[in-house]
Amino acid sequence: MKVIVDSHIPHIQGLIEPRAQVLYLEPGDITRETVKDADALIVRTRTRCDASLLDGSRLRFIGSATIGTDHIDLNYCASHGITVRNAPGCNAPAVAQWVFCAINVWMRHHGITSPEGLTLGIVGVGHIGSIVARWATQLGFTVLLNDPPRENRDGSFDVILGHKLHQKNRPYFPLEQLQRQCDIITFHTPLTRGGQWPTWHLCDQRFLDGLTRCRLILDAARGPIVDNEALLRWHGDVGLDCWENEPRISPALLDKALVATPHIAGYSAEGKQRGTAMMLEALNGFYGWDIPVPAIAAPATGALEVSLDGIAASYDILADSAALKSDPAAFESLRNHYLHRPEYQL
Repeated sequence: MKVIVDSHIPHIQGLIEPRAQVLYLEPGDITRETVKDADALIVRTRTRCDASLLDGSRLRFIGSATIGTDHIDLNYCASHGITVRNAPGCNAPAVAQWVFCAINVWMRHHGITSPEGLTLGIVGVGHIGSIVARWATQLGFTVLLNDPPRENRDGSFDVILGHKLHQKNRPYFPLEQLQRQCDIITFHTPLTRGGQWPTWHLCDQRFLDGLTRCRLILDAARGPIVDNEALLRWHGDVGLDCWENEPRISPALLDKALVATPHIAGYSAEGKQRGTAMMLEALNGFYGWDIPVPAIAAPATGALEVSLDGIAASYDILADSAALKSDPAAFESLRNHYLHRPEYQL
């Protein structure tokens, strides 16, 4: 039994070894040749799992210690008997922390002292968007939600404002209404190119041309959700953690961005621990193992009570932004060697 693991996945070394031979590899070394005799593969988003990697291998399990699966050819895996598991929601509190730290930078930049009177549009209300919605409501933002798949399934959204207070049956709004009414729009959708609601270039030139009062756009989801060329021509402020063509990002867009980080919004210590724990649970379920899964102290639902000053004090987002702006060629190195920060907890 042989398992290949991305060497940048933390908290996993030594845990699988009693059940299998484990090979820890740099993402660039996870190749067709190295995986051909492996039974299981544990990766991050930097490893594209498709026919070019998987053909001829004996793989039957792929785990991604990340929330998304757009780097995995799910159709190929299904047709070749390969089970795929990911870690949905593992880093949701960390991404929400990034969002409000970026918003705080923008507010300070423009001398805005309070969220009162600001309308925040949230596109995609899954694990991350739900926390962003809850925190934003507590902080005093007016919040407009957009999530057609969830609206089609659930009809409305309930927000837990605190330990006892709930706001029930909050409606979803069409994207056009967010374009007209929001001061800030943040994207938290998966990256999809087909289906009823594709998200590739969801924020394109046409979307940007339809904005009437928006002054800040944030993308901490996937780079291609936002057309980076179109965003470069837009007059407003941008905060980006995800970019098209990573790690070869646009120098002009990097210069334009008020906040610019190297795809590390979800890189909290607790988020990484959750991602690894979810991979161990998936391996246990698939192979019938009993690998001990470490408990995570911080809840995956994020802090129940928040303050904007508290969130801002929990993470120096401008230090990460300055590091990327000063050396954009170090994008991948900054990401791979990031010192995982603690999540916000009141």
